Amino acid sequence: MVCLLLVVIITVGGATWQRPHIVFILADDLGWNDVGFHGSKQIPTPNIDTLAYDGIILNNYYVQPICTPTRSALLTGRHPIHTGMQQGVIVGAQPYGLGLNETILPQYLKTLGYKTHIVGKWHLGMFAKEYTPTYRGFDSHLGYYQGMEGYWDHTYQAFAGQKDSWGLDFRRDGRLVKTAFGQYSTELFTTEAERIIAEHDVSKPLFLYLPHQAVHSANPSDPLEAPWKYLKQFGHIKHKGRRTFAAMMSALDDSIGNITKALDIRGMLNNSVIVFSSDNGGPAHGFDMNYANNWPLRGVKATLWEGGMRAAGFLWSPLLKRTNYVSNHLVQVIDWLPTLLSIAGYNMSQLPSSVDGFDIWRMLSEQGPPARSEILHNIEPRAKPNAALRMLDMKLMTGVGDYSTWDGWYPPEGNSSEEPPSELFRSGLRRLLRSLGREAPHGQPVVVRCGSKPANATCDLAKAPCLFNITADPCEFHNVADHFPVIVRQLLARLAEYNKTAVPIHNVPNDPKGLPRYHNGVWEPWVKLGAAEDKAKSPALNEISTKN
Repeated sequence: MVCLLLVVIITVGGATWQRPHIVFILADDLGWNDVGFHGSKQIPTPNIDTLAYDGIILNNYYVQPICTPTRSALLTGRHPIHTGMQQGVIVGAQPYGLGLNETILPQYLKTLGYKTHIVGKWHLGMFAKEYTPTYRGFDSHLGYYQGMEGYWDHTYQAFAGQKDSWGLDFRRDGRLVKTAFGQYSTELFTTEAERIIAEHDVSKPLFLYLPHQAVHSANPSDPLEAPWKYLKQFGHIKHKGRRTFAAMMSALDDSIGNITKALDIRGMLNNSVIVFSSDNGGPAHGFDMNYANNWPLRGVKATLWEGGMRAAGFLWSPLLKRTNYVSNHLVQVIDWLPTLLSIAGYNMSQLPSSVDGFDIWRMLSEQGPPARSEILHNIEPRAKPNAALRMLDMKLMTGVGDYSTWDGWYPPEGNSSEEPPSELFRSGLRRLLRSLGREAPHGQPVVVRCGSKPANATCDLAKAPCLFNITADPCEFHNVADHFPVIVRQLLARLAEYNKTAVPIHNVPNDPKGLPRYHNGVWEPWVKLGAAEDKAKSPALNEISTKN
């Protein structure tokens, strides 16, 4: 039985210290070039930019190339090759999920007295109720279990053209919600987050995990959806898909502004840590029915090119010793669990050795030395296997993967003259931060510049591994494998070492019994676990010391 430590105000040397409130905002399918702090001119993101410039922009921040693996990595602090979540995403009625033996972030935080809430997308398994959020350490959940759905009707169609795979997927604490029809999910989730903050007992620490639906595509019948009040602001973008995407992004930006203001109203902002991240690179140029953008990075979501994994991200907090700068140190999504536990006052000596991430708080807060020198991007045992590893400046890629045809460079639809009116760049957060004694500087966009693509920008992964110097060549124009064969051999050997530690993938085929046609048109858990499976839940959690 887990003993919860409910004392959250601690006396240290005669002074009091209160565990910080933690808000983690995860955008879905946001591209590198879809935020102002990366130089986007088509889409203003004034609230996101204000927090980014006033905090720490992460310029070498990597996530997984697709959403289920990233979410598993974020919440466990473990690489997906060690949890069986390294390949693809959970689709429809596939009866698997993040293993119940895995202890996740809210479970750790609850031992420190945190109130834990998730608002938005889960996508880590729902075939049995034990895999859903309120059985995994969250006190509440409003949102959906699957990977995508309609923004207005909250239904999910797993397979285009297959009517029996279409059903309602919207719940509060596991109970079906039928009254959200017609409410736009970005605004609905914002309202819920504001309510949680408004009703929170401020003497206790809050963990709010907000994995937004935006800006993922919806169902095939209407893949990009936005309210008219946002659409009408982007008439300057002539391409319909990119215009609607911009409107969706603007709604997300407003959400982040409103949530920050809600924290301020409750007097919580000065003791808060806010992390903003995308879950993978953007699905650009119509990939996955979407028009996100990663320009000038190469590739799209689901690929191991920079455009598929190098994410827009920042850390903001008044608790940071140094802010208003760009960090070029390597950061990986698995680093958030140990980092957030560390700042929350967790006894880090009790953290299981199976956690792969690094505590990067001191590195970022004090502009200290790098915490890591390499990043395993992924090892995917697909029908067309592929893998990628970065060590310092050099990145090795091997194997073609399933999306080898999406290895290009895709500029945003439209042109540079399609810029919004300047008034869209105003941010209420700038005034709010000034009122708290913070300068809230405008900052300069962190822009990747690569020049024109050379004629010999080739990399044939079907024939041999490719090697890139990402620091000098972030757009992956120049394959230098032939020039540095020793480095290629070293990185291949390192990949082989990682592969020895990989566990089998959890992926299994669809179970027709899970389709909505058998559940009155609803996506819901359909498998009852046996006693042995239930007892296997989170054994590491039972080992957590009450010393924390």
